[in-house]
Amino acid sequence: MDDLETLFARAAAGRPYDDLAPALVAARARTVEASRRYADSRGKPQAEREALLRSFLGAVGDGAHFEPTFRCEFGRNIALGRGFYANFDCVILDAAPVTIGEQVLFGPRVGLYSADHALDAQERAAGVCVAAPITIGDRVWLGGGVQVMKGVTIGAETVVAAGAVVTGDLPAGVVAAGVPARVLRAIGPADRLGYKPR
Repeated sequence: MDDLETLFARAAAGRPYDDLAPALVAARARTVEASRRYADSRGKPQAEREALLRSFLGAVGDGAHFEPTFRCEFGRNIALGRGFYANFDCVILDAAPVTIGEQVLFGPRVGLYSADHALDAQERAAGVCVAAPITIGDRVWLGGGVQVMKGVTIGAETVVAAGAVVTGDLPAGVVAAGVPARVLRAIGPADRLGYKPR
């Protein structure tokens, strides 16, 4: 029977693994409880809430914040950069590493899924999955309902329009949209709104 470290190493390497392994089932149960404690801390001081995140996520930058309700699979494979913000109902499945840069914004109901079940029905019924890391660059904005699939890298400062499904890498500094997501155009000086904070 494989231990947790062996299973995570296999998933991170893109090798098939048993998603129903007792060590993974137990780890998921612990994470559900930890994320419930975080959800219950709504309204408490930011430092206290960040400490709760740090108790079950791999890395948490200062100012990281999830609106209710944040759900993740294991937590320990998630790294959040400074100033991260996720709107309501964020889901991150982190069988493989999920790395999120600084000042990243998620709209409501964003989902990051680092694993897939097997396509073969018998393997799928037996719990076989394959995973690959997800990397989100600094200052990325994912609009409401964006779904990011396993193995995807999104470059810094890119904006992904609401409802997009990202199945392949996106370069830095572009607007992308659609199912599957595709690059529409580069972001440039003409996109500035001219707003000056008081």
